[in-house]
Amino acid sequence: MKQYQSVRLFKNPVLESLTHVHPSVPFVLWIPVVLYFLYLGFAQTEMSAAINLVYIALGIGFWSLTEYAMHRYVFHFDAKSKAGKYLVFLFHGIHHDDPQDPTRLVMPPVVSIALAIPFYYLYKSVLGAEACMPFFSGFMIGYLIYDYIHFATHHFMFKSNWFKTLKENHMKHHFMAKKGKWGVSTPMWDYVFGTFKQE
Repeated sequence: MKQYQSVRLFKNPVLESLTHVHPSVPFVLWIPVVLYFLYLGFAQTEMSAAINLVYIALGIGFWSLTEYAMHRYVFHFDAKSKAGKYLVFLFHGIHHDDPQDPTRLVMPPVVSIALAIPFYYLYKSVLGAEACMPFFSGFMIGYLIYDYIHFATHHFMFKSNWFKTLKENHMKHHFMAKKGKWGVSTPMWDYVFGTFKQE
């Protein structure tokens, strides 16, 4: 079987290696983090299990809004300068130019870690240390759901209508509705903000 030939982004081999990631990496990297924060929330705080579950659900939901906002306003930022356009191409434009590259369908650790740390401290400052633990675990669960749904929409076919709809929406975003259908793991926020029918 012929190996996939990725588009090269950097001449430096170390920098180039940071742009490629095996799809198992987010799971291996973030599941221990999720489990650690779940443990802290359930075993090391005075919050009830029900309150922990509420914060986890809120974290997952807030991830979906973050996913929508980042995809719409950051990944597709309308840069004017040459440097700005190059940065946008590096962190997302390459995916639109080469959408089937299996090594660029989940977020590289160098990016996900750089994003997760400020998000954690933001939520900790807003929610407090205890509530942040289950909330952040839910947020990261939402991120993992997004990463693997994104990978699956490009490489798998499932029989469920739910997945077929997600796959169809994302393919339309790539090839027809480039100014809409920003949600990958859910179309909910596209409906809320009126960006679903942008074909």
